[in-house]
Amino acid sequence: MSAPRVVLFDLDDTLFAHRAAVARGIEAHVAALGEPYGSLPTASSVAFWNDLEERHYHSYLAGRLDFEGQRQARARDFAARHGVSLDDEAASAWFAAYFERYVESWDLHPDALPCLDALTVGIPGVRFGLITNGDLAFQTRKITTVGLDARVEHVIASGELGIVKPDPAIFRHACEVFGVAPAEAAYIGDRLRTDAIGAATAGLTGVWLNRTGAVPSADDAADARSAGVLEITTLAELPALLTR
Repeated sequence: MSAPRVVLFDLDDTLFAHRAAVARGIEAHVAALGEPYGSLPTASSVAFWNDLEERHYHSYLAGRLDFEGQRQARARDFAARHGVSLDDEAASAWFAAYFERYVESWDLHPDALPCLDALTVGIPGVRFGLITNGDLAFQTRKITTVGLDARVEHVIASGELGIVKPDPAIFRHACEVFGVAPAEAAYIGDRLRTDAIGAATAGLTGVWLNRTGAVPSADDAADARSAGVLEITTLAELPALLTR
């Protein structure tokens, strides 16, 4: 494998510490709401909120809900578990209050900027970009807030393009934007199938960032082997992997 000319990253939970911000945000929001929300243990609150995000955000990606609709659905379901009924307006207000706490917790993973710095040194002339499943304006706000806008050249968002990872077309589109062949690019993300297998299927070097030591399903593991997916547990491992 030769060093890539372009290195592309997923955003949430790859460079941007999304899950940590979500946990701090919902904990602070539940604490501010008090009863009846405070009757649920914090760990259970965070786990349930994460489940709702996974379910309803993928409904948005699939086109079953619009962006505000998936937010309302998450707030409505969380409140309903505690015996509270929310209409659309109340659900939007509930989510907006949570969102303020979430934004206060935005940050990069500690290994993100050191990885970009090491790649810049190890691969002279390397260019960086992002491919993210989400709304472009919302993701751009995150990118700007944590200072990634100064480091990445292009942001490819599914909400703008109308193509969702792991569709190979979104990875190939990113390569076209950069003016490189897929074989000249690498893509790194925290989801094995959505990110790494999707990228490798499109002809890029697909790298799975497995921070948690997750064990993939048999099908995912087989497809990853077949596609030549590489695995790392921290971004600190990436520069050596791509420059060796």
